[in-house]
Amino acid sequence: MILMFVQWKGPTMKGFDREIELFSRYLQTKGLKVTDQRSALLRTFLEHDGHLAAEDLHQKARKHQPGIGFATVYRTLKHLVECGVARELDLGDGKVHYEPEFNHGHHDHLVCTSCGAYVEFYNPQIEQLQEKVYRDHGYRVTNHHMMLYGLCPKCQKGKSVSGGRP
Repeated sequence: MILMFVQWKGPTMKGFDREIELFSRYLQTKGLKVTDQRSALLRTFLEHDGHLAAEDLHQKARKHQPGIGFATVYRTLKHLVECGVARELDLGDGKVHYEPEFNHGHHDHLVCTSCGAYVEFYNPQIEQLQEKVYRDHGYRVTNHHMMLYGLCPKCQKGKSVSGGRP
């Protein structure tokens, strides 16, 4: 049984049927209800292009559901991560960011430690090397994510770059 999400005044959710179903079933198994607020948060999260911190999601979702509080945002993000719709990221700015996880291709990140800009990338040679490292150490890896931190081209202009780690 798929639980239906409430209708709201906003962009359509075409293309997100599987995420809605996954989240609905997760909530059902946890004995939780699909509320207007959870629906607005899911829709806002999925329709955003890029990464969101909880504060950003809160601000955007309030346009559709003004009564949403921070506690609801944090709890819903926790549920989205647990059910596999979202993934937590550390972009080096002291906040936890979230990006879509379900049905999105594997990628890694380059993150600027000065301005916070990021680039998502996929490199098959890096993936092959990582697989070799797993095998050489006898690991059976179930998941991985690589974050590379440094200065973006804009921030490098006029700054001395040491080449070290942050």
